[in-house]
Amino acid sequence: MTKKDFSFNEAIVKIEEILKNIESGELDVDKLSAEVKKASELIKQCQKKLKSTEEEIDSIFRELS
Repeated sequence: MTKKDFSFNEAIVKIEEILKNIESGELDVDKLSAEVKKASELIKQCQKKLKSTEEEIDSIFRELS
């Protein structure tokens, strides 16, 4: 998933899948490390998207006042 085609909902679904895989205990150490890294990047992207959306909404409300 590249940043260009980043979808918040798709990222959340992928994070949930990764968590299920981690919780199952069936991942080997090499895959566990890669999955945790992937989840971390997705979480960071989601945080940025949420922050950006919050700023846009705040801006719209300021314009209405």
